Amino acid sequence: MLQPYFDDPTVEEIWINEPSRVFIARHGKSELTTTILTAQDVRDLVERMLKSSGRRLDVSNPTVDATLPDGSRLHVVIPDITADHWAVNIRKFVVRATHLDALVGFGTFTPQVASFLEACVVAGLNIVVAGGTQAGKTTLLNCLLAAVPGRERVVTCEEVFELKAPLPDIVRMQTRQASLEGTGEITLRRLVTEALRMRPQRIVVGEVRQAECLDLLIALNSGMPGMSSIHANSAREAVTKLCTLPLLAGENIGSRFVVPTVAGCVDIVVHIATDRDGTRRVREVVGVPGRVEGDVVELEPIFVRQAAQLVRADGYPPHAERFADAGYDLSDLLGGHRAAPAAGGRALAGLEATG
Repeated sequence: MLQPYFDDPTVEEIWINEPSRVFIARHGKSELTTTILTAQDVRDLVERMLKSSGRRLDVSNPTVDATLPDGSRLHVVIPDITADHWAVNIRKFVVRATHLDALVGFGTFTPQVASFLEACVVAGLNIVVAGGTQAGKTTLLNCLLAAVPGRERVVTCEEVFELKAPLPDIVRMQTRQASLEGTGEITLRRLVTEALRMRPQRIVVGEVRQAECLDLLIALNSGMPGMSSIHANSAREAVTKLCTLPLLAGENIGSRFVVPTVAGCVDIVVHIATDRDGTRRVREVVGVPGRVEGDVVELEPIFVRQAAQLVRADGYPPHAERFADAGYDLSDLLGGHRAAPAAGGRALAGLEATG
């Protein structure tokens, strides 16, 4: 039924809104297929896919996230959370790029940006990848992870396994849902805490969506290099969201603590988006120099997109000494044509301070 779409390397995602409406995505664009299923077909399909994952789906647990044996990600929601039918999403694990150089070939960014980002990883800067759904955040994060020096021990924390990097010393962990008795749940917050006990030299959180953002910031603030991704429509919005999500951890967490922490431990934000033609391209790379003005985090644009080209802006990354220690010359990495500065001077992002 759906096997031809699994076998087709151009199909990136498959989803079922109802048995008679099966969609696929190719090159970032959706298509309604001619495939027609029955309600029982959909249930049987989901049951087979979940069998190897160890995760369950029932009335008491009407949503599920799971990784399939081939690395694809499965998400299912059933009534009465959905109105009438089982909603199934299968995001295929399509390996198109495993290193930053490969993304240059796909037009994601220029060779100069690839070299700069690789230097950021080797120098131990903390990097956040921002973008919308299906923008290519996980692929870019995977490529950044592949640039980590082989001598480092890396621990990754994810809701479901998606990150795969050819590193000699890496431990991958994923969350676990509660049992029928309501016990045994392992949250992303707990994974970050456990990761810090595993002698990591670099920690990677697949995506921060809720209060686990606080745990990531605390880890990075302790001097632990790391990376993560976040849903956001720009680098500025990503930093604002990083200042907001930790507040979900409890009433005792206020922005007077969070805002300077974000400014002090996030170094680079890369925003990636999907163009109208389906191509995933980096829109901007900004530095976070660690300064706060009026309870707002200051940003330094390093690369910006102008006239469909990603060009050098006038900003610089923080921690120039780390680049030098890693054997990189910033003037060589960032030389070249600079874009005209944006109106209004420095870019700012953050929250009004409270509590």
